[in-house]
Amino acid sequence: MPRRRRSLATSAEATSPVRGIARRRGPPEVRPRTIPRMRDEAGWLEVGDRVYTRRYRFYDQQIGVVVGDGEALVIDTRSSPGQARELIADIGRLTPFPVRQVVDTHWHYDHLFGNHDFRPATIWGHERCRSRLLENGERQRAWVAETEPALAAALESLVIDPPDRTFDPATTVEVGGRRVELAYLGRGHTDADVIVVVPDAAILFAGDLLENDAVPYFGDAYPLEWPATVGRLLDLVSGPVVPGHGSIGDRAFVERQLADFDAVAAVARRLHTGELDRAAALAAMPYDPSSSIEPLDRALAQLRGELD
Repeated sequence: MPRRRRSLATSAEATSPVRGIARRRGPPEVRPRTIPRMRDEAGWLEVGDRVYTRRYRFYDQQIGVVVGDGEALVIDTRSSPGQARELIADIGRLTPFPVRQVVDTHWHYDHLFGNHDFRPATIWGHERCRSRLLENGERQRAWVAETEPALAAALESLVIDPPDRTFDPATTVEVGGRRVELAYLGRGHTDADVIVVVPDAAILFAGDLLENDAVPYFGDAYPLEWPATVGRLLDLVSGPVVPGHGSIGDRAFVERQLADFDAVAAVARRLHTGELDRAAALAAMPYDPSSSIEPLDRALAQLRGELD
């Protein structure tokens, strides 16, 4: 089950203390700004023409909205019915247009347990997003109720509602006269991650293929394939990049994440062949030692053929 290393700070359903965030080692780097100035509108950041994102403190999550003529599309629906209703209210303060389409970037609960509250909107996702949620949605519900007590009561009324429009590997949807491209680029964070590209605004929503300000979650990942998948994503970057969690980035941010993913795979291979012992491998990882255990072990499992 997904385990987040992010804060559970103030939200409509959670007021638990901020938890420690596992961060990269070393002091923060000061880098020049390479993305354009963005306009804040009622808590929504306009990252491109009528393309918005809102950064929720719960799991430090980015939720996207694309507004077209007379309708809107939402990217991910959050972790519970209550959080979905909070999102719907926030969208109502942004635009009077109805949400007619939703995109689930992957099958983890924090991205789609709010789906049902957006019906009758069409919900898009990769074909494995649907099958995985049908397979393990109830297990995810039980796990979240046990590990996140602030959500337990809200999840009692949850209707697990998978995408009804699926695709592989790519499709295009129209949102009020605007083209929005959805694409599966390969396994990475999960086996069903999709990105959302808004070509006329040069914006890319990466889902959890990219996470900023904390170590990405590797619990359901394919670390040996993740670098190639992000490499394909990098080829599509022409402006701001919105990760699933954390602050908005740019091409340099994607390049840094790609370098980290390359390093994870390379270190795991060296440990697997006996070139490194475990202590040396953990020391060579791009993350702090405690945060490196999960990605290293997941990569080793893939090298042993246990994930296929």
